[in-house]
Amino acid sequence: MRVYNFSPGPSALPLPVLERAAAEMTDANGSGQSVMEMSHRSGDFKAIIEKTEALLRELMEIPPNYRVLFLQGGASLQFSMVPLNLAAVEPGESKRTAAYIETGIWAKKAAEEGAKYVEPVIRAGSADKKYTYIPEAPPPDPGDAYYHITLNNTIVGTRWPSLPPAGFPAVPLVADISSSILSEPLDVSRFGILYAGAQKNLGPAGTTVVIIREDLIGHAHPRTPALLRYDIHAGEGSLYNTPPCYGIYITGLVLEWLRELGGVRTMAKLNREKAELLYSWLDRSRLFYSPVEKPFRSLMNIPFLSRVADGEKRKALEEEFVKKAAAAGLVNLAGHRLVGGMRASVYNAMPIEGVAALIRFMEDFERSRA
Repeated sequence: MRVYNFSPGPSALPLPVLERAAAEMTDANGSGQSVMEMSHRSGDFKAIIEKTEALLRELMEIPPNYRVLFLQGGASLQFSMVPLNLAAVEPGESKRTAAYIETGIWAKKAAEEGAKYVEPVIRAGSADKKYTYIPEAPPPDPGDAYYHITLNNTIVGTRWPSLPPAGFPAVPLVADISSSILSEPLDVSRFGILYAGAQKNLGPAGTTVVIIREDLIGHAHPRTPALLRYDIHAGEGSLYNTPPCYGIYITGLVLEWLRELGGVRTMAKLNREKAELLYSWLDRSRLFYSPVEKPFRSLMNIPFLSRVADGEKRKALEEEFVKKAAAAGLVNLAGHRLVGGMRASVYNAMPIEGVAALIRFMEDFERSRA
C-alpha cells in the first residue's frame, strides 16, 4: 500500500514517474539497457541529459545567457563552490566580503562554510525569533563578492515573500532553492546563481542542479579543484566525470510530469491550495499551531507544534502523534531533530488528497484529547 510521504527529503516522487521508471528499468528508450548501466558518453544518455536540460529551461523560463549544470554533492557542496568560483583572491590578499542573510539553519551553515574562503557578513537575520520570519534585507554593498539567500527554509518553514531590493547584477544574487524549485514561478534573470539538491522537488538524492549566468563562469582561483570549478563542468556539458546518470533521468521524468500537469503556474496554484488548507486548520486547532509568522509561511514545509505547555508531556504527545500517524499511512511527520515538533513537507508530488487525509487524522487525534 502506498503511504502519504511527508518527508522533507528525500521526498515523495510522483507515482506516474515511479511507474514509468519501473517499466523502463531494464530497457530505457528502446536501448535494451537500464540508465543505471548506460555509458554517460553514449548517444543514448546524451539524449536523456539534453532533454532534461531542455525541459528545465522551458519550465523555469531560463534565459539563454545562463548555463544549466547537473552536478553531485548536494546543495551543501555549493556552500563551498559558490565562494571558490566567485570570490577568488591572489595569495596574500585579504578575503573578499560576501553578504549572507541568515534565515535558518541551512542559511547559517552556508555562511559558516563560506567563511573558509570569504569574509561572510550577515547583513540581516532572524535568529532572534528562532527563524520564524524573514528579516528586511538591505541592499548589497558594492564590494561584496555575492549576496546569498536561502529562498525557502526547509527546517523552520519560512519563505521569502519577495526578493531583496535592487542592486544586482553588479553583486550577484545567489540562492539556495532546494526546497522550492519549480513550486512557483521564479524570475531567473534576477539571480547570478541558483542551486538546488534534487531530492525535494526534482528527483532522487544525488543530483544537484546549478543555474549560473555565463559571465560568472571562469573566475575560480587556479588552485580550485577541477571538480569544484563551474567552468570545467560547463565546458564539458556536465560530463567532465561520470554524472549522477539515473538521477538526471528521473529528474527528466519529473519535469515531463510537471509539464503535462500544466507547468509551474498550475503547480503554484495547487501548492497554494494545499498550504492554505493545512494552515487554515492549524489556525483553528486547539491542540496544534504553526510557529511561523503568517506573511513568511512556506508553501513547501509546514512545521507545527503542540500547545501543551509541559515539556515532557508535549514531547510524549508529539511522539505519539508521529507514531499513530505512521500507522495510519501518514509517514515522516517528525520535525527536524534540532527543533522538534512535527513537520509536513508538501512538495509538488504530494497530492491535495494527502493533505486532506492528514487533516482528518489531526482532527481525530485532537478529539481524542478533548
